[in-house]
Amino acid sequence: MSEKSSSSGSDEDVDPESGQQAEHGGVLSKWTNYIHGWQDRWVVLKNNTLSYYKSEDEREYGCRGSLCLSKAVITPHEFDECRFDMSVNDSLWYLRAEDPEQRLQWIESIELHKAESGYGSETSLRRHGSMLSLTSSASALSATSASSFKKGHRLREKLSEMETFRDILCRQVDTLQKYFDSCADVVSKDEFHRDRVEDDDDDFPTTTRPDGEFNHNNNGSKEKLFAPASPKAMNGIDFKGEAITFKATTAGILSTLSHCIELMVKREDSWQKRLDKELDKRRKVEDAYKCAMHELKKKSHYGGPDYEEGPNSLINEDEFFDAVEAALDRQDKIEEQCQSEKVRISRPSSVTPGDVYSTIGTHRYANKVEENVQNHMTYSLQDMGGDANWQLVIEEGEMKVYRREVEENGIVLDPLKATHSVKGVTGHEVCHYFWETDVRLDWETTIENFNVVETLSDNAVIVYQTHKRVWPASQRDVLYLSAMRKIMATNENDPDTWLVCNFSVDHNNALPTNKCVRAKINVAMICQTLVSPPEGDKEISRDNILCKITYVANVNPGGWAPASVLRAVAKREYPKFLKRFTSYVQEKTAGKPILF
Repeated sequence: MSEKSSSSGSDEDVDPESGQQAEHGGVLSKWTNYIHGWQDRWVVLKNNTLSYYKSEDEREYGCRGSLCLSKAVITPHEFDECRFDMSVNDSLWYLRAEDPEQRLQWIESIELHKAESGYGSETSLRRHGSMLSLTSSASALSATSASSFKKGHRLREKLSEMETFRDILCRQVDTLQKYFDSCADVVSKDEFHRDRVEDDDDDFPTTTRPDGEFNHNNNGSKEKLFAPASPKAMNGIDFKGEAITFKATTAGILSTLSHCIELMVKREDSWQKRLDKELDKRRKVEDAYKCAMHELKKKSHYGGPDYEEGPNSLINEDEFFDAVEAALDRQDKIEEQCQSEKVRISRPSSVTPGDVYSTIGTHRYANKVEENVQNHMTYSLQDMGGDANWQLVIEEGEMKVYRREVEENGIVLDPLKATHSVKGVTGHEVCHYFWETDVRLDWETTIENFNVVETLSDNAVIVYQTHKRVWPASQRDVLYLSAMRKIMATNENDPDTWLVCNFSVDHNNALPTNKCVRAKINVAMICQTLVSPPEGDKEISRDNILCKITYVANVNPGGWAPASVLRAVAKREYPKFLKRFTSYVQEKTAGKPILF
C-alpha cells in the first residue's frame, strides 16, 4: 500500500487460531453526497466485513457503516482507474483509491477475505450444492409429473388401469417365485437321495427297476425313494395357467402404455401452447421487475458520482436540466429567507479619488488591462440593433439581454450583452460597488469562497473565488484580474464613463484543483452617467441622474455541462444578477452625497 493507505495487515497474514484473514485497513476516499463529494475515510477489512470510520483515531467511537462480504459485489469502474464500487442489495458504496495499483490491492484483499470466509467457496458448494440441486430437480420433476398426470379424464383412467395391472403382475410374480422355489427344493432333494443310493450300493445290493421309482432290498421288499415333481403337486399351482395370465397382463400393460403415449402426444400441442403463454407471462413479469428495480436503484443512488457532470454521466440532458433548475430554485428560496431575516451590515467603503482610476498602472499586467479596456470601449458600446448575430432573449422594462450563440469543441461560449438604466446612481458608484472586494459578498449570492490573491495597484487586484455548486453540475472556480478605470472624455459632450473589466489570469498561489472545474472569463461593466438639468437654481439631486449600464460577458465554463442547460441558466441568472446588484447599489447610495 502507499503512504495514504498504510495497512495494518498484509494479504498473506492469517490468524493461526481461526484460520481467517487478519485485519486489513487503510485510507480510501468515499463518496458521501453531492454536497460534500469525496471524503477520506479509514476503511477496515476484518471477519468478512468491510467497515469504515471517519478517521483512524475515531475507531473507538464505532464504525459509521459496514458491509458483509458474503453477498457483496465488487465492480471496478469502467473509466475511473482508481475507483471501485461495493454493493450489497440496496446498499452501495463508491470508493476511490489513491492510484490504480492501490485499487487492485484493495480488490484482491476483499476477494481473498470473501473466499476464505467459507461463503461461496468450493467446499461450501460441494457441501450444499449437490443436495440443493437434487432437491430442486426432484421438486421440479414432481411438480411437472403431477401437473402432467392431471391432464384430462381419459389419461387418469389409463393410469388407474396401469395401477391395477401392476398389482396383478406383482401377485403373479410372487406366485411364480414360490413355484420356482418349490422346484429348486425338489431338485435339491432328488440330488441328495441319488447320492445316498450310490453310496449304499456297495453294502446293500439292490435291484433297481427300470422305471427308477422303487428299489428292492434283500428281503424282496421295495422302497419308494422320492415322488416325481408334478406342477399340480406343488401347492396346487397351475404353471401353464399362470404363464398365460402373466403374458396377458404384460400385454395389457403394453397396450395401456401405448394409449397413454397417444394421449400425451395428442395433448402435447395444448400443453406447449399453455407453456408458451406461461413463459410469455413470466418474461413480462421479469421485465417489469427489472424496470422497477432499475428505477428504484436509480432513484436510491441518484446523488451518486455516476450522475455528476462528465463525459460518462448516466443522467440525460432533460434530467440534468431539471436537476439544475431544482437546485437553483432551492438556492433562491434560501437567499430570500436570508435576506428577510438579516439586517444589512453597513460596511465602511472608502472611495478613492477619480484621479487614481484614470491613470494607467505600472504592474506586470498593465498592458493587458489597457488592451482589454480599449477593446471593450470600442466594441461593447456598439448598438445591437443592426447586428443580426445578436438575439434579444430577455426584455424587462429598461433591461435588455442579448446573446450570440458560439460553441468551441462542444463547449458553449455564448457571448452575452445586457443593457440597463438605473435612476439615482452614478457610473462611478455602480462601478465602485461592482469592483470593491470588501462588499462583494453582500450582493453576490453565487459565491461560496472569495479571497484576494494579490493586490497589483490601487485599482487592480487578482481575485480567486469558488461558486456554489449546482448539482449535478461540477463546482466551478475562477481566477481573474479585476481592474477599475475612469475613461477620460474626448469632448465636453461625452458622458462621465467608468469601467470595470475582469479577465482570467494564472497565479502560482491559486493553481487549478481536482475539486473544481476552472472557468475562464472576460467580463466588463461600462457605466455612463447622464444628468438632466435641475429646475431653476436647484442643486443636482439623485432625481436628476441616470446611470446607463452596459454589461458584457464572455465565459468559457469548461467541463461537460449540456449546451442547452448552460444557455437556459444564463438566460435565467443574468437578469436576476443585474436587478439584484443595481437594487443593492440604490440601497447603499440612498441619502448619501452624489459621487461623480
